[in-house]
Amino acid sequence: MPSRMRGASPGAFIGWVVLLTVIVVSLDDVAPSYSQLIDGVPSMMSLLDRMIPPNTEGAFLNRVFWQIIETFQSALVGSAIGIALSLPIAWLASRGISPLGHFSFLAKAFVSLLRTVPDLVWALLFVSAVGLGAVAGTLTIIVDTIGFCGRFFAEAMEDSEEDPRQALSAIGAGRMSVLVGAIIPDAAPSMVNSSLFALEKAVRSSVVLGLVGAGGIGQELKVAFDLFQYPSAMTIILVIFVIVLAMEFVTDYLRRKIS
Repeated sequence: MPSRMRGASPGAFIGWVVLLTVIVVSLDDVAPSYSQLIDGVPSMMSLLDRMIPPNTEGAFLNRVFWQIIETFQSALVGSAIGIALSLPIAWLASRGISPLGHFSFLAKAFVSLLRTVPDLVWALLFVSAVGLGAVAGTLTIIVDTIGFCGRFFAEAMEDSEEDPRQALSAIGAGRMSVLVGAIIPDAAPSMVNSSLFALEKAVRSSVVLGLVGAGGIGQELKVAFDLFQYPSAMTIILVIFVIVLAMEFVTDYLRRKIS
């Protein structure tokens, strides 16, 4: 046996047994049965048959184009504002670096709250507050990005080299000077990487948020399914696939250039 698997404590063994038991019980409760899978295949094939060929009418494609632009704008603006706000919040939440001292856990708890509540729930709250449309989607992405980047920015700051921090502190530099002169330069590659993931995540989220009225192409997709316009739905799905795939290629390229 590998060394890491030898000498498991009784508590760890019991924990693994309990976890395996929960998984087995959950499979019986929520996993699809063979009959459900077999019965679902004809229904899925029937749906795909109704969705093909996709709708290629000029007026519809023009409307989809502008909805995609709105979706991308919402994702870009929301992630940009969220990333900018994540930097000071992550500083406050960083253990051993935060100007809040022992109360840094309050900022960390705030970030955890933003990350724990699903983005669809935030979208419903903002739709109720500001109404239907892209503004609610942008606000949701801002909150979701802070929850995502705030955690990883804080971890990157905590993992930054301690010697440059101590050197600046030794010559009388303040907390802000240490942050700008030592912490951020060292943590920048990791933070940029997290920011690119956040942008990629925001594009996907902005599509889904439209399903609850937060604007963008997701709202158009919901209307197509509600009205049983399956060829139009197929067109929108294909466009979404192309946009998400293109965003992945762009962010992967930028990450390779940075690393």
